[in-house]
Amino acid sequence: MTDHDESLGPEGYKVAAVERWIAENIPALQPPLKWTRLHGGHSNLTYQIEDTAGNKAVIRRPPQGQLLPKAHDMSREWSLISALGPTPVPVPAALGFCESPDVTGAWFYVMGLIDGHPLYNAADTERWVPQPKRETMAFSFIDVLAALHAIDPDEVGLGTLGKKENYVGRQLKTWYRSWTSSAEAAQFDDPRAHELQQFFLDNMPDQGPARIVHGDYGLHNCLVGPDCTIAAVVDWEISTLGDPLADLAYALNQWPDPTDPEPFPPEAAAAPPGFPSRSRLAQRYAEKTGRDLSQLDYYVGFNRWKTAAIVHGVYARYLEGKKSTDGVDLEEMRGRIDKSLSASAAAVARLG
Repeated sequence: MTDHDESLGPEGYKVAAVERWIAENIPALQPPLKWTRLHGGHSNLTYQIEDTAGNKAVIRRPPQGQLLPKAHDMSREWSLISALGPTPVPVPAALGFCESPDVTGAWFYVMGLIDGHPLYNAADTERWVPQPKRETMAFSFIDVLAALHAIDPDEVGLGTLGKKENYVGRQLKTWYRSWTSSAEAAQFDDPRAHELQQFFLDNMPDQGPARIVHGDYGLHNCLVGPDCTIAAVVDWEISTLGDPLADLAYALNQWPDPTDPEPFPPEAAAAPPGFPSRSRLAQRYAEKTGRDLSQLDYYVGFNRWKTAAIVHGVYARYLEGKKSTDGVDLEEMRGRIDKSLSASAAAVARLG
């Protein structure tokens, strides 16, 4: 599939209809608008829009074409940023939501523009976060997650965002089914995937009260502001209710620690020097929340196992010819599955 030719106008948007809707529904913006494509964000069609007075915002809609039922859920993202706006969790301002596909063929929403940058790799970190500010940024990252997990979803109108109970159990069922159904196409099975799944089922900690879990909380979904703190958290489309410690472990897995048996990927956003260790970030989360992290390695192992299952499913689709392998290193991908299972087994071993 070729890239959209931006000279034809913004992809997926009927500009006249959308600008008419904005004029009628968002007083802060006065069309006509200047449209600038923003990349990242799960392939949603995201643009910066700027009106004649220089006021700026961001507009998002799903990619064009047939979508899975829960993929690219604009209403979910909108409900999250609307509900979290008054809380200590920084999110873009919720400006307007259009649920009439008649306007441009899909739901879309408009949110405030944040002065900040996601960090996808080490080069982004080097550019936007000077070394003396990296501890500040890392602590802000973990403090925001702690603030999210402190919120009672019922109190902010998000009590029906998802099922509250058995978050890890439901995830285990989903991703184990993915593994078993992909094994033949992947021409690759591993007994550890089955052994670990059984361990996680047999040793599941008590979840405690359900909290909002982002589901993909990382530096790639945080906008780092000029003061090197988290200015906003974005990409809420897979958020749900569940176990906050699973969300924490996922976030921590993206940070290095001196105890790691293998070197941390040098291209990763958290790889440059000056950041606190993963252990220190976990300690800070415990200090902020008062939560018992004695079983944290259970959740670390679960997330590594889940990563193996996700990559395994993608690998299977490549081998089936359902995805183009142009520029894809299949051997590296298979290696990631093995490394994820090894990391999961190591976390389980630390539990004793």
